Amino acid sequence: MTPVELSRTVLHAVRRAVDEGELALAVLPERVVVAPPGPGGCGDYATNVALQLARPAGQPAPALAELLRTRLLRTDGISDVVVTGPGFLNISLDGDADGRLVRDILRAGPRYGHSDTLAGQTVELHAAHDARAVVLMDAAARVLRSQGARPRLTCAGPPEDAWVRILGVPSDIPAGTGTGTGTGTDAPLRPVPAPADPTPLGRDAARWALLHPAPHDRPHIGDSQREQHLAQRETNPLFRVRYAHARTRALLHNAADLGFTPEPGPLTPEGDGPLTSEGDGPLTSEGDGPLTSEGDGPLTSEGDGPLTSEGDGPVTADGDAQGLIQLLADHPRVLAATAAHRAPDRLARHLVAVADALAPLLPSVLPLGDEKPSAAHRARLALAEAAGTVLAGGLSLLGIDAPEHL
Repeated sequence: MTPVELSRTVLHAVRRAVDEGELALAVLPERVVVAPPGPGGCGDYATNVALQLARPAGQPAPALAELLRTRLLRTDGISDVVVTGPGFLNISLDGDADGRLVRDILRAGPRYGHSDTLAGQTVELHAAHDARAVVLMDAAARVLRSQGARPRLTCAGPPEDAWVRILGVPSDIPAGTGTGTGTGTDAPLRPVPAPADPTPLGRDAARWALLHPAPHDRPHIGDSQREQHLAQRETNPLFRVRYAHARTRALLHNAADLGFTPEPGPLTPEGDGPLTSEGDGPLTSEGDGPLTSEGDGPLTSEGDGPLTSEGDGPVTADGDAQGLIQLLADHPRVLAATAAHRAPDRLARHLVAVADALAPLLPSVLPLGDEKPSAAHRARLALAEAAGTVLAGGLSLLGIDAPEHL
């Protein structure tokens, strides 16, 4: 059960309580926010919905939380619900929740996170006649389509030929004023323009350089920054994302050579303790050694050291893969938020977070030495494949290629 699905489940419990007369609300909430528990919490996710509804419902928050707890405990996929503090609901998913998430991702493929939430809505998007504005509009339109919307694009002037050939923007964007009659008409997209022509970077690096910064931030593009966008090292976030995806593809090929395939399940053998990344050897480009965090140098495409989140320190596994699993579960929410705010930078930053969380898992996917492939190896391979699938799908929505080899 993803956070989006859990949010809908909690909202459904609220609505059923209203329908059956247990809860009196004049206005039903449109959504419920669920997030990892804070200090004093427990379980997989927590929500303060009872605190939010207590006053309009005329009930104490703890009593309202207990009412919702009883209903949520009847839901498949939820193993426990605990009320803490003034009325927080702390929700534990059943033991196979992680496996179901991985199966859902692998079943959906690159379309994981796509939905019909905006089905039937025509959204008017209008861009200034500027390379960054048009690329941002194109990426926003891709994500809007993934949520079921029908974006209608216009530009203050016809796209330049180089933008079409090199940056991959549609050639048929009509010139217009952006005053359409769709169900949603946005203000013109006017991000801070790039200080230099992005086309010398090529399609993928240029689009990333334009989309990764927030629209109000100036992209670092110019002769002095060219190398940082094209460099194949960990200081380049696009490289980290594409390298992580390529590593998952290489691991699948290597596992096939060893005679095993991905299968979602527990990531550690019975009684083996948490998955860690401490000091067993460096990560190689063949995926046959674990990642260390002790001064081995930066990760390059040759695989000679640890991957860092921003090039300034090692990443550790924090004892297990739950950080990565939570990021994968959050992907549908990120796509929905990216569509709602017309903000591809949100998706770009999410992909960097997924890639960095994936790095500590990679060294433990394949068996070492004379070790035989186990159920845990198959489960780690499935999780790595799921992460690679999310990375590929996200890059595609940004209009960027996800190569199998770097």
